[in-house]
Amino acid sequence: MGRHPRRACTAEACDFRDHHDELLDAGASRVFGVSSQDLDYQREVVGRLRLPFPMLSDPEMQLAEPLALPTFRVDDLRLFTRLTLVIRDGVIEHAFYPIFPPDAHAGEVLAWLRSRPARGSRSSSRSFG
Repeated sequence: MGRHPRRACTAEACDFRDHHDELLDAGASRVFGVSSQDLDYQREVVGRLRLPFPMLSDPEMQLAEPLALPTFRVDDLRLFTRLTLVIRDGVIEHAFYPIFPPDAHAGEVLAWLRSRPARGSRSSSRSFG
């Protein structure tokens, strides 16, 4: 299993876990976590934190450049900076960045979704970091 420098993201992931049903009720069709860490680590995180959504692995950072996503380095690892994208009908509708505090961010996304109801479709909330 690879290195795990971002254990601090636990608070954010747990906040999205705790608000998952509310996010769906507010119009999100799906919620994903995305990280540059390996798939084994993502599986461990989903199991350990009992996340009701999948963690997607992007170790080659294929999303970083085309979407101009912020990243940072820790030693020899390049990681995504915390951010959340709301994607509706394949279009990035909103980006939350920077994220602070991470343990209250899902509530911020929830309030945003409730203030902008989907018209005939549901949004996908994707959290990077």
